[in-house]
Amino acid sequence: MLQQSEPEDFVLATGETHSVREFVERSFAHVGLDWRAYVEVDPRYYRPTEIDRLEGDASKARDRLGWVPRIRLRDLVKLMVDADVRLLEDKLSGQLERGMSVGGGE
Repeated sequence: MLQQSEPEDFVLATGETHSVREFVERSFAHVGLDWRAYVEVDPRYYRPTEIDRLEGDASKARDRLGWVPRIRLRDLVKLMVDADVRLLEDKLSGQLERGMSVGGGE
């Protein structure tokens, strides 16, 4: 994308569909926790029922850039949760300065 002569928007997506609940379940399960003990579900934030399926269309990225997804949800969850766990461990051990954000500082 960055090597294109003109800037364009591209969608990067696996073409799979997953619910927020599935993401949360997998995330908590990865660290051995039951998500229901930590997450409160508020029905006000459910998507309208007329939306049957949300799925990213990465065909432009595939066709123009030769891009194909190489990671699936279960692997993405593991990467994200492991990174958060490492960040928390570093923060608790004093390796990160207090008040420092993930993006590099305030």
